[in-house]
Amino acid sequence: MSSTEFTESAVPPPGDSPTPPTRRTFIATTTAVGGAVVAGGLIAGSPLLDPVEAAASEAAPSTRVSLTVNGTRQTVTVDNRTSLLDLLREHFGLTGSKKGCNAGACGACTVLVDGRRVNSCLTLAVRLEGAEVTTIEGLADGDELHPLQQAFIDQDAFQCGYCTPGQILSGIGCIKEGHTHSPEEIREWMSGNICRCGCYVKIVRAVEQTAGRK
Repeated sequence: MSSTEFTESAVPPPGDSPTPPTRRTFIATTTAVGGAVVAGGLIAGSPLLDPVEAAASEAAPSTRVSLTVNGTRQTVTVDNRTSLLDLLREHFGLTGSKKGCNAGACGACTVLVDGRRVNSCLTLAVRLEGAEVTTIEGLADGDELHPLQQAFIDQDAFQCGYCTPGQILSGIGCIKEGHTHSPEEIREWMSGNICRCGCYVKIVRAVEQTAGRK
């Protein structure tokens, strides 16, 4: 039977009442009509939410924070979810602190907060009101490098350099904390900083040199 013959035979004779729709036909028809109405509303630009509700859903909570970064007082209003790392990189343009794993596992984002080393990717900026933050950009005094920066050069303690800012800040924290009595102790207290190039031996030597043990 051809498609034309099938179509003609499917048309009911004049005067006959149409066949009642089946449950499947009814569901398919209402679904198609409903989808068309929703799509038409979206295409026409009709919002699904009240304008006030839509604006409220888009506005994320924010807080005004004042902190000192590398000796300079900074005041900024940020989304409450902003990490210290993103604040430094995206708001202040201090890109020396690196975003590695963004989960606190690699140490590439290490900075000093009130003299203590922290993973800036896990630290909320809104919790640092009044804090003093030191990044790799704030270590040198003009053209004079920080002793640990110089030690990294002397010991050739880097290769690609991606982890170096975090390694140096962590090393400074390690020295201030007094964990430099042996190479083993340095390795233990620097274990949160990963170097994918494998420069660990020279990094330990640089920390020893700065701590006055070498």
